[in-house]
Amino acid sequence: MTGRPGTGARRGPALALVLLVGAAVALTIGIYARVHEPALRPLFLVGFSGMLQLKAWLASVALPLVVVQVSTALWMWGHLPGAGRAPGWLPSAHRWSGSVAFVCTVPVALHCVWSLGFATTTPRVLVHSIVGCGFYGAYAAKMLGLRLRGLPGWALPVLGGTLFALFLVVWSTSALWFFTRSGVPLL
Repeated sequence: MTGRPGTGARRGPALALVLLVGAAVALTIGIYARVHEPALRPLFLVGFSGMLQLKAWLASVALPLVVVQVSTALWMWGHLPGAGRAPGWLPSAHRWSGSVAFVCTVPVALHCVWSLGFATTTPRVLVHSIVGCGFYGAYAAKMLGLRLRGLPGWALPVLGGTLFALFLVVWSTSALWFFTRSGVPLL
């Protein structure tokens, strides 16, 4: 098959690279978390009463920012019903909400990987461990996909949607679980 750069001729290699990098990131985090001896203590608490509180609240701060990510992406691509044309500030809001959401999740992930490790004690914890690694793999794939030319048009929306779905599973198997067990009302 022939074609100019960015068309079908290069879509396969670009997509394969994105998916391989994402898988490598997810596997690397998972393997490290599994073989690393968990410290079973927090790295830092920055005003929180405990590690689980820090993780639950920071993940919950990221949750509405992730919803902003999905909403602004849909709006920018013209798929938000009734929203009209996206204003010029929307791409910046999309980037900033994503950046802040990511920054909020990094301390959570550090505590998961370093302090707790890749745990398999219950089905909920196992799902959380697997999907947490997958989340960062999907994040790496999406960020690389944004920079590469030659991806199929469906790739970024699928990567973004996958990232959103993985975040919801990670949040619900951790923060939601924590809050429902600790008696903190969510609504």
